[in-house]
Amino acid sequence: MSLPGIDQLAATPEILRLMMDGLSEEDANWKAGPKRFSIAETLEHLSHVEGHCFRDRVEKMVDEGNPSFEPYDTDAYFAAGQYSGREAEDSFDHFEEQRELNIEYLRGLPDSAAERTGVHSRLGVITVAHVMNEWAFHDLGHIRQIAEIIRARKFYAQSGPFATQSKVNP
Repeated sequence: MSLPGIDQLAATPEILRLMMDGLSEEDANWKAGPKRFSIAETLEHLSHVEGHCFRDRVEKMVDEGNPSFEPYDTDAYFAAGQYSGREAEDSFDHFEEQRELNIEYLRGLPDSAAERTGVHSRLGVITVAHVMNEWAFHDLGHIRQIAEIIRARKFYAQSGPFATQSKVNP
């Protein structure tokens, strides 16, 4: 048995790479609205949380006794421009590199690591298993988000009369 979500986490880069095949830079930077993420921003967000949230939390819970965590404030990072102005491919490459190292680290943990705890300032006691499930859940949400933008930008506009039968929500 391994920690929950590891196989999903390992598959995410390949899933994203396949979905983004042939995507233009214009499409990668397109936004449905001012408070919505572009694909490029989503990739930078994934890269940022990979290095500043999930791995960090798991590692602290494994190495320390019941460490404390503050919430990761996506909205504050977004408002501060943390996710903007970067090339989609650069963000994706950085995400892939970090993810590969993180998967190697996670696969090396014993099953008992799943029960290690920490204290989230807003949520209370959390376990490594909770973080792992949230990490996979987070990935899937952003896969869905990117897929919806690709649906809208790449395929919906070219579907001719079929477009009347579909709804997109990028």
